Amino acid sequence: MVISKHPLRFILTAVIACLPLFSFANIVSDSTKVHTEAVHVVSDSVHTMTEAEHSTKEASHDAHAEPTDVKSKIKEFINHHLLDAHDFTLSANEETGEHYGFSLPIILWDNGLQVFSSSKFHHGEKTAEHNGNFYVLHHEKIYKTDASGALVEGHGGHPENVRPLDLSITKSVVGILFVAILMFLLFTGLAKSYGKNNGIASGAGRFFEPLVLYVRDEIAIPNIGEKSYKKYMSYLLTIFFFVFFLNILGLAPLGFNVTGNITITLSLAVLTYLITTFTANKNYWSHMLWMPGVPVILRPVLAMIELLGTIIKPFSLMIRLYANMMAGHVVLMSIIGLMFIFKSWIGSSLSFVLAFALSILEILVAFLQAYIFTMLSSLYFGAGNEEHHHEEAHH
Repeated sequence: MVISKHPLRFILTAVIACLPLFSFANIVSDSTKVHTEAVHVVSDSVHTMTEAEHSTKEASHDAHAEPTDVKSKIKEFINHHLLDAHDFTLSANEETGEHYGFSLPIILWDNGLQVFSSSKFHHGEKTAEHNGNFYVLHHEKIYKTDASGALVEGHGGHPENVRPLDLSITKSVVGILFVAILMFLLFTGLAKSYGKNNGIASGAGRFFEPLVLYVRDEIAIPNIGEKSYKKYMSYLLTIFFFVFFLNILGLAPLGFNVTGNITITLSLAVLTYLITTFTANKNYWSHMLWMPGVPVILRPVLAMIELLGTIIKPFSLMIRLYANMMAGHVVLMSIIGLMFIFKSWIGSSLSFVLAFALSILEILVAFLQAYIFTMLSSLYFGAGNEEHHHEEAHH
């Protein structure tokens, strides 16, 4: 029996593209009902409050209250999704305040190592106490405070409370560990299958063999050269699949946004910078610090420009990956949020179709950003290993 692969590919693509729709809908679908109830409660309570009580509660509301209208709730949810988290929330019930998920370990260095569960924060609603120390979770950042949980507001609205060194296992760390374990299992299996089958791939790894060959033949060899590409292949393959899997994980309904975290992209860019710096040959440094073929008086100026360029290159790597993935998440979730703003089947249907098409496009972007990061890294490695021929020797 022969089964066509095209319907199967379409079904798999449709399922992956629809994944981001489920988690968002579970959390925001009741926002209209909550908004209506909140309006009635506020309107009834206004008649019973004194003017002093009203001013006090209004000030407290501005600082701590949750948004009540649909647009504000959608914006708040998007902002929360883009941030890292100290717990893993699968879904939440806004009417009862119940959260479904699991806590992650909090690891702080504050007069010694402080380890406790993030459940003590009750999703940022309570002050956590551990060994006589009190901590508050504010916008996914941990601040030290007293038993009252008060935060001292500073310039720009940021708390002035002391922030202990946070070494916690956050949701982004969980995503990184998951991708690392997945890559280890996939590619160790692929390597073992070569030995068992006389160089022929088998199992799940054979789906990734064409990508491995593509990175080698279309990225590494053309940009680095036949002579030096092998010593960079392990890093290029790791960075390509690591970024690609993390980008795909960001489209899953579990709310991972690892490559949309500028700290993660900075770490990857620094790795590329360090490898380029410490593996470059002497010709690379001689042309950078004392460029031949130009007047001597201009060589110090060009050296400063070239050294500045070595810093700009990893910075561009960091910003490119971070900005593209962050923008993709914001646009996709904003379009999904339109389904809850349009209170008609026409507007919601159009938003669904647009979100579906954009989800498929995001899969392409996930691959494209992994390709660009790997391609630019190989270009930097190739520049560091290029054999220059001094024109002065021929004169």
